[in-house]
Amino acid sequence: MWQVIAHQISQATGSDFTIQEKKSLPGGDIHQAFRISDGRCSYFVKLNNKERVDMFRGEWTSLDHLRRSQTVTIPRPICSGTTASTSFLVLEYLSFGDADEEDWYMLGRQLAHLHQSQHQPMYGWDEDNFLGLSVQPNSWHKKWATFFAEQRIGWQLKLLEEKNIRLGDIEEIIGGIKLHLIHHQPRASLLHGDLWRGNVSFCEHMGVVFDPASYFGDRETDIAMTELFGQFPQVFYQGYNRVWPLEEGYRERREIYNLYHLLNHVNHFGEPYLAQAKDSLYRIIAS
Repeated sequence: MWQVIAHQISQATGSDFTIQEKKSLPGGDIHQAFRISDGRCSYFVKLNNKERVDMFRGEWTSLDHLRRSQTVTIPRPICSGTTASTSFLVLEYLSFGDADEEDWYMLGRQLAHLHQSQHQPMYGWDEDNFLGLSVQPNSWHKKWATFFAEQRIGWQLKLLEEKNIRLGDIEEIIGGIKLHLIHHQPRASLLHGDLWRGNVSFCEHMGVVFDPASYFGDRETDIAMTELFGQFPQVFYQGYNRVWPLEEGYRERREIYNLYHLLNHVNHFGEPYLAQAKDSLYRIIAS
């Protein structure tokens, strides 16, 4: 397996690479992670079962789009593929460190520039990708309310029903979400798609984002998630708003957008997030 990966790195970089050092890294809930080195160059490697290769292909595409925006720092994707029984993704290895308030402020500005960098006339992505282990459908749609209600909230509710977890009538909930968003037709920005503290770090005081689940949608969805699981420092939002202030009504939409991630966590982890998702859904539908 490792010989195949080393060979693919050599082909991708045009430089012979032989693994001299291999170190397992902590923190992966879904994939195994390693740092490999030949004594000169180091790479970050994710491994999973061969059947998971589509997850790595989707991540590669997201990373490539984000990197080409030239706005935020992204680990450079090197190569991806399969061995006899394993799928892999190889990225540039970055050594992470601490950040001060100025670093977070600059990351906020960079995210705003990312959201301004590209846009589409429709919402979606050229292919479905993954949010964690869940397929994330991305069929193009002209109306944001329909896209988010059906392909984000409705989809997650259907996945839960397959696990015999029912939070209410799916079509009624989809209709309620559409009504809340019907007058909101934002610019379709390039998004990270899974922007929480675990997917952000700093290298030489530069903010780095990784593990994306990108698509073109409302920029507020990225900002909302930064407030869901361990809010970013306040200076991050100051930096963002200095470049592109959030629109009126964001705080009401924030709970709708974060419901998507809560439902996805119920799909992944079950009971620990179920009560929180139910409470959030009740507040949205009742409002």
